[in-house]
Amino acid sequence: MKVYVIGAGMGNADTLTVAAMRAIESCDALIGAKRLLEAFDSLPCEKRVLVRADDIVAAVAELQAGDAAHACILMSGDVGFYSGATSLYDRLSPYDVEVIPGISSLGYFCAKLRTPWQDAKLVSAHGREHDAVGDIQSHALTFCITGGKTKVQDICRELVERGFGDLEAAAGERLSYPEERIVKGTAAELAEMEFADLSVLLVWNPRPLQREFGAPALPDAAFERGPVPMTKGEVRALVVAKMHIAADHTVWDVGAGTGSVSIEAARAAYRGRVFAIEKEADAIELLERNREVHGATNLTIVPGTAPEALAGLPAPDCVFIGGSGGALAGIVEAALAANPAARICVTAVTLQTLADIVSCLQQLGVEDADIVQVSVARAQHVGAYNLMKAENPVYIATFSLGSPQEDS
Repeated sequence: MKVYVIGAGMGNADTLTVAAMRAIESCDALIGAKRLLEAFDSLPCEKRVLVRADDIVAAVAELQAGDAAHACILMSGDVGFYSGATSLYDRLSPYDVEVIPGISSLGYFCAKLRTPWQDAKLVSAHGREHDAVGDIQSHALTFCITGGKTKVQDICRELVERGFGDLEAAAGERLSYPEERIVKGTAAELAEMEFADLSVLLVWNPRPLQREFGAPALPDAAFERGPVPMTKGEVRALVVAKMHIAADHTVWDVGAGTGSVSIEAARAAYRGRVFAIEKEADAIELLERNREVHGATNLTIVPGTAPEALAGLPAPDCVFIGGSGGALAGIVEAALAANPAARICVTAVTLQTLADIVSCLQQLGVEDADIVQVSVARAQHVGAYNLMKAENPVYIATFSLGSPQEDS
């Protein structure tokens, strides 16, 4: 038996290809969601309202046993764009299968808006785990399919909460139908509206958070400093590398100072979030300015003293402790209470702080921590010559309770 798997577009028969219409008009049976079959009520073929893969495969077997010549399975949108068609291909292998693509909601919506979409980030927030806001903050153009627990207004409200309320956005519902509705405005404006299930959202971000280089590379001169201590570039690069920050990680920077590590962490976790904990007012002011200069929209400043200020923060994947104020053990305890598998990196410039680190590791029973000493010297002009001036050595300890920490 011949089986056609057809992308039915938005559901309006006008969005079907000619090849799809030919297959549908000559089929013995039509299978698909009720919304898709409604457009073909006038066709004399058998119709079965089915959406689950198991039910569709069983129906095809029954049709073949009944000597049907060919059947058509209608899938919404395009068969290659977040489509249930993928789960059918292997199970339909006993049959002669032909796949006919359709018009996706992405292509249709962007055409309506006269917007090219070749560089868009594609996200499905329909019935699956997603980080739509993380993708929006790190891409110039993001397209989201919504539905189920997450609707257009939900994503827009989260954008407003994260400081993205002024981003330009467009939402579309009931695409291709007579009651089609397309709305453009800011994320804040769309957050106040209501949109139907199975709507789509397009968001423009003129300043996406991205790393220009594959490793931490911002020079010290890129940060406003004042009298506040700052982790220097060479140490900063090692710290960020040793924390193994992934794009979607949550990072705590305890004792953030000017925010140099916070900014680098925010660029590494460009789909995630960074929380900079700092108690000094002048440092917080510098943090705010550096966050603005570098567009670190995923960086949240938390005023206060650790470990008390850590209460209620999202669980971290990585924690950097650049300043503990003598409360190292309490900070580490709070981090591990939030996430026992968190990767923790601590720096020290004094032997006393190093001793605190070693004591803390012993209390935790950590025997395989990665501890290194970094010594950096910088060239300085002295008359006609360049001399190397040594910086204070810095100790870097990195560990987690899950696995050996030695870096290869």
